[in-house]
Amino acid sequence: MPRLVVISNRVSPPSDVGGGTQGGLAMALAAALREHSGIWFGWSGQTTDTYTGQVGVQRAGGVTVATMDLEEQDVQEYYNGYANKTLWPLFHHRVDLTAYERSFGEGYARVNARFAETVLPLIEEDDFVWVHDYHLIPLAQELRRRGVKNRIGFFLHIPWPARHLITTLPRHPQLVEALFAYDLVGFQTNDSLEAFEDYVLHEAGGSVGEDHRLSAFGRTADFGAFPIGMDVTEFTAALEQDTAKAEYARMQTSMLDRQMIIGVDRLDYSKGLEERFLAYEQFLHDNPDLHEKVFLLQIATPSREDVEAYQEIRGRLDGVSGRINGAFSTIDWVPIRYVNRGYRRDQLAGIYRAAKLGLVTPLRDGMNLVAKEYVAAQDPEDPGVLILSRFAGAAEQMGQALIVNPFSREDVSDAILRGLAMPLEERRRRWEILMADLKSTDVSAWRDAFVSALMTGERAT
Repeated sequence: MPRLVVISNRVSPPSDVGGGTQGGLAMALAAALREHSGIWFGWSGQTTDTYTGQVGVQRAGGVTVATMDLEEQDVQEYYNGYANKTLWPLFHHRVDLTAYERSFGEGYARVNARFAETVLPLIEEDDFVWVHDYHLIPLAQELRRRGVKNRIGFFLHIPWPARHLITTLPRHPQLVEALFAYDLVGFQTNDSLEAFEDYVLHEAGGSVGEDHRLSAFGRTADFGAFPIGMDVTEFTAALEQDTAKAEYARMQTSMLDRQMIIGVDRLDYSKGLEERFLAYEQFLHDNPDLHEKVFLLQIATPSREDVEAYQEIRGRLDGVSGRINGAFSTIDWVPIRYVNRGYRRDQLAGIYRAAKLGLVTPLRDGMNLVAKEYVAAQDPEDPGVLILSRFAGAAEQMGQALIVNPFSREDVSDAILRGLAMPLEERRRRWEILMADLKSTDVSAWRDAFVSALMTGERAT
């Protein structure tokens, strides 16, 4: 049986999956690697004074994990620079935050070449290679230059931007051309796929064939939408464990018969947290009769704290939440509980279940698994209501949520009121449809669909 080689910026071995929202993804990839006796390769997260290309290999959860160290300059230019100061904001439609520095692009190219050099001896003739995310777009091109003939697939976990935005990127044709070195490229949504096709047609002078087979830059490759799911079985099983039950009981006690709205996000400008707080403020202003009857619990996990834009958003959120609480709080009620720390997925399962509303309102998101986790955590007899941004990739699949424009305070405020007042029968009907779709499009189905298409060159219709 051919092996599968997974390559990503960082490696998440199975032993690490309990603590974060990406645990289901790590488990799905680990299962595929075990099935195909594969290797997971990536950056160790450690730095070294001088890059050596030395590979560290270990076994974790039945998976072979191979890692390499990078130099500090690599981290600053490739990871903090081009990946997180250039591509991340641009792909999330924040051109105002996008940094175009030549050294960032040089570091990005250098590190992708180092990835290729280091992983090359690990790739055997019959292996299939699966590369993940925006950090490594040029990797297949680098491998091809070194003689790799294997089938190579790429999956983009974040959105692909509109044509008029990607063209603001210096050397954007070279970035797009690099994707044509892959045999199969997957996007989260049809929206991203269509945006990419629009670029190919109008900027690259390419063509679109049957089943999204695109030709440009003298090459032809398969492109498709493969919306990622969550591990429904593992997540719902966590609800029966002591940790989730304890968190649920804790929230029930702390609510004091009030209704809770939950938001769980990485602290990032793409998540629309400031806009969410302002929409909630609008709700409080419009519905004084609901004061002291409802509160918003916003969990915002810090990330990329050495990037200036993330320091700025944290400062703004501290200010906005403080102002709202100062204006509306009473001696025994605080309208916003704003928490800057992370929680394990089994803890979040219990917290989600206690919430009447799940508020998931990113300004731009590839998928957003929090929306799916909230639905999966609900009590079938008395489920809560999901309020979901139309600009989250999940909105293409989760039409039974209350779909909102996160830029409109009034739209989100009205949805909060509607969700709180929604009759039980309607809540159950919406939840049953959402849950059935979660189960049929879970993370294993996503993984199997992509790996099968990569290995066979054919996609299920």
